Amino acid sequence: MRKFFVVRLTEAERTHLREVSTTGRIATSAVLHARILLKADQSEDGPGWIDARICEALDVSRATVERVRERYVLGGLEDAVTRRRRPPGPRKLDGAAEAHLIATACSAPPAGHTRWTLRLLASRLVELEQVDTISHETVRRILKKTRSSPG
Repeated sequence: MRKFFVVRLTEAERTHLREVSTTGRIATSAVLHARILLKADQSEDGPGWIDARICEALDVSRATVERVRERYVLGGLEDAVTRRRRPPGPRKLDGAAEAHLIATACSAPPAGHTRWTLRLLASRLVELEQVDTISHETVRRILKKTRSSPG
């Protein structure tokens, strides 16, 4: 089966990957990706290992090997070795809505309750149409960030 993403490392890249894979102060995933690239290298020195052999030797899935190959070919060495950070999602509450949440948490609890709970606060924000939906965990994070507590 012909590979779509063939890894051909330069001597400088090979040296860098060897350093990464033997240095102790680098993320485990970076070391693993460096080792995958070294094994998959199909430079003039000889053909690289097949994916099945790499999977067996490094105890990773075929998808991981294929993903590292693809990231190297499309994005370069650093993209293949370093871990991608997910961009943060859009904020659920803006500053005014956060202030409203804090004011609600500091107010008297609803009838039949001795104090505000995170779930009560979340449902109150939905009732007041501050948001369409919100989880109690989001409410907890906002209150923690502002050092407030419901109760």
